[in-house]
Amino acid sequence: TPSPFLGSGVLSATVLKGGSAAQQAAWLPRIAAGEAIVSLAVDEGAKHAPSRIATVAERSGNGFKLNGAKGFVLDGHVADALIVAALTENGLTLFLVDPKTAGVEVERTVMVDAHNAARVTLTDVEVDADAVIGSVDGGEALLEGALNLGRACVAASLNGAGDQAFQTTMAYLRTRKQFGKLIGEFQALQHRSAHLFSEIEIARAAVMGALTALDAGRENAGLIVSVAKAKAGRVAELAVQEAVQMHGGVGMTDEYDVGLFMKRVRVLNELLGDAGFHQERMARAQGF
Repeated sequence: TPSPFLGSGVLSATVLKGGSAAQQAAWLPRIAAGEAIVSLAVDEGAKHAPSRIATVAERSGNGFKLNGAKGFVLDGHVADALIVAALTENGLTLFLVDPKTAGVEVERTVMVDAHNAARVTLTDVEVDADAVIGSVDGGEALLEGALNLGRACVAASLNGAGDQAFQTTMAYLRTRKQFGKLIGEFQALQHRSAHLFSEIEIARAAVMGALTALDAGRENAGLIVSVAKAKAGRVAELAVQEAVQMHGGVGMTDEYDVGLFMKRVRVLNELLGDAGFHQERMARAQGF
């Protein structure tokens, strides 16, 4: 579903929970009611890399002046507000920015799964001090908490997409006949199906573990989330590839839904860090 739930209802709402009472009152009820969309603008390069943010915010009058560019901003082309991560003098700060502010340019980008994102360019964008979410230089922890929750939700979406592609394929194997037999009777396809089922269940356990760790507030929850995102991404990719293969040539047509899941999985894998990003995150945390 091309809805703003993840970008607005999960990522941005989680960030705003750390904002001022005025910011929360102005935006959280409207997000919950579906009356407003708030987009989180973090990524800047071809890959997810929140530690390499280059957008800067310099003191200007009673506020700040923002300069930089963001990409892959979910629903940014229709956002009522943007949450922009920028470098300040001694750390990272999050700013609530009106996209209609002078110096803000928003370009819609269409992704392969029919969802939409945006590129956002900030040129001498002036914001008041009350646009700061949380504290100046104190945005890193707030951002990391929102990203971890978002990653866990994306991992759950990956697991769901992979599982649905698998279920659709199982139904096809039980009805499609070849050489006078149901193709689900062929042992090679049975072996591949059994392997895929096992992988999906392992990924599901990893996702449930990540969500449980977040709910419990565990200190290492972020690393558990990385395990889930990496595993769910790899398994979902396997699931949609196997789905297309087992459907044969028709799996590549729009008449069958497996192609839709393949496109969705491709986007979700890149969103908030691919498997390589999370594997490196785990390795660095363990001293490698």
